[in-house]
Amino acid sequence: MQLLPIGIQSFCNLRNDNCVYVDKTEDIYRMITSGRMFFLSRPRRFGKSLLLSTMEKIFSGNKELFEGLYIYDKWDWTQKYPVIKIDWSGMAHSTVEEMESGILDFLQSIAAEYQITPSTKYAPNCFNDVLKLLHAKTGRQVVVLVDEYDMPILDALGKPSEVTESIRQFLQSFYKILKSADEHLRFLFLTGVSKFAKVSIFSGLNNLYDITMDASYSTICGYTQAELESCFGEHIEALASAEQSTGTDIIGRIKNWYNGYSWDGITSVYNPFSTLSLFRSKSFDNFWFSSGTPSFLIDLVKERNDVKPLLEATQMKSSDLNSFDYRTMDVQLLAFQTGYLTVKSSCKIDLDDQLTYTLGIPNEEVRRALMGHLVSCFAEYPVSRASTMRDRMLHQLLDGDVTAFENSMREMFAHIPYQLHIPHEFYYHSLLLCWLNLLGFEVQAEVSTDKGRIDAVWTWKDKVFVAEIKFAKEGNAATLLKDAFVQIKKNRYYERYQDGKKHISLLAIAFAGKEIVCKMEEL
Repeated sequence: MQLLPIGIQSFCNLRNDNCVYVDKTEDIYRMITSGRMFFLSRPRRFGKSLLLSTMEKIFSGNKELFEGLYIYDKWDWTQKYPVIKIDWSGMAHSTVEEMESGILDFLQSIAAEYQITPSTKYAPNCFNDVLKLLHAKTGRQVVVLVDEYDMPILDALGKPSEVTESIRQFLQSFYKILKSADEHLRFLFLTGVSKFAKVSIFSGLNNLYDITMDASYSTICGYTQAELESCFGEHIEALASAEQSTGTDIIGRIKNWYNGYSWDGITSVYNPFSTLSLFRSKSFDNFWFSSGTPSFLIDLVKERNDVKPLLEATQMKSSDLNSFDYRTMDVQLLAFQTGYLTVKSSCKIDLDDQLTYTLGIPNEEVRRALMGHLVSCFAEYPVSRASTMRDRMLHQLLDGDVTAFENSMREMFAHIPYQLHIPHEFYYHSLLLCWLNLLGFEVQAEVSTDKGRIDAVWTWKDKVFVAEIKFAKEGNAATLLKDAFVQIKKNRYYERYQDGKKHISLLAIAFAGKEIVCKMEEL
């Protein structure tokens, strides 16, 4: 059985250590023979670093590493190019001074390797000198590969705006060199998590082709279903044995938990890190999210006190998805670019011929982890205890045990410090929607009918819960509960779900100050 390449970002080490490699060289070959300047945005832990390492070895002419792969007999291995691979994750970058020092040390090491002498110690100008001198020294244009180009800015989010702006300006001046050095470049490839507006970072790089949403490159990172089953057959069998399950059943569970990422709305892929971690541990769990939770995203959702952008399917035009402005911090765009939302479908629905994408949470792993962290953020309820509480409350609702459910609600809300309480109904809506989504329900908020608007509808297999939530800073919770049921029945919110196939329950939840009461009726 081949080894699992968990944490291995070096293509050379992966091949020499007999690790599983999902062949992406056909995509790479098509790219490097069809253009010169490319950009790709993908979430972290999605194989971008391995992709760049693979490109590095191709341009360096390491033919022996590619035996048996698509590109082996198609590339001219006698053409060897000098390669500069910049990885911001490996350099200090919390201030401009740290970035300047780190990138200068890196460029000086390149210069020493090729025995060239840059004439300046200002990072952008030094970069320009190294590109020119490498071209002159080797007689070949230079290949530049930039990994995590945006990490310095993303890590600065939440810091004073002047710090973020100074980092942006430094990166802009550094990357600007690539425009003037065009004649010295054979190939340029930049990757990162976010797609910042060109005017913000890539000023002047008009020839940079963004393949992020290009359907022909939708599987260049991640594993397709076919790749998973063909490359990890033995590991799937081992997992099925450990879970005492059949191969067919285990593949379905793997798909539900870890598949679902898409950038074209047609083809979906697995997150590599999560998939490999599953096969190693032989246990379904949250792997990717815990390795890179973006605190700035969670904090932003809490600050704006609105979780609906992350819970409900939302539509965005292609132009909206093309750039991220750290000054406006759009929650949905940030969630998409960091991997907490993905493309579920796409179509053209307006006159400007733009694609409109429908976004949603990609899979069970992300849904559980994201909701768990949101609940923890809103209610200061320990994430480690959320799983136990989730299972308990799920059974309480399905069994119709409203008294036990009410007690669990009180336990959950009891963890919210007094100073964090926001005395508005929308706060309790947001927290409750997060929690119910964590329970595994398909949650729809503020469902409009011909008679009014339902606060929330929760579905679980053949069960539907039509819910009304009431809040008052002061007053009697029992009265609020009564008002909620009067509203549900008067407006007959349940009618649209009476198809004879579903069991419908009416649920009212009332918050009066910190008092919580619930009532449930089954139709």
